[in-house]
Amino acid sequence: MQKSAKDFLAGMVFVAFGLAFAYAAWNYDLGTAIRMGPGLFPFALGILLILLGIMVLVEGMVAGEGGPIGAISWRGLVLIITAILFFGFFVRRLGIAPALFVTVLLAALSSTRTGILAALILALALTVFCTLIFIYALGLPLPLFGPWLSFGGA
Repeated sequence: MQKSAKDFLAGMVFVAFGLAFAYAAWNYDLGTAIRMGPGLFPFALGILLILLGIMVLVEGMVAGEGGPIGAISWRGLVLIITAILFFGFFVRRLGIAPALFVTVLLAALSSTRTGILAALILALALTVFCTLIFIYALGLPLPLFGPWLSFGGA
């Protein structure tokens, strides 16, 4: 029986994020199965993430593949965190289209295997796709272009 430090740490991260989501969602109205509240979906996702983390933890302790954890991809870590923070801070200021484009571009460039052309194509495609879904299909009240990017105007 070999233990896997990678699986164990990954399971711990899943459990920690699941607990954080479930705890944050607990402060919202969960509602009922018939009339779901705004906290039910994130709470359920948090619970599922906890369960997934426990399964990964158990696999890491029982049937994991041994070996060193390896080097941390600092480039990927920094770019992913930057992408998330960028979107959170700028989606209402720049609008959903530019914020999505930059967010996806940063996330795509976090991999050393993704070239700049592939990252640009991915950013453009996901921006168009998400804009169609979230603004036009679901009708979310997010501006396509925000106040910082006034085209024409007052």
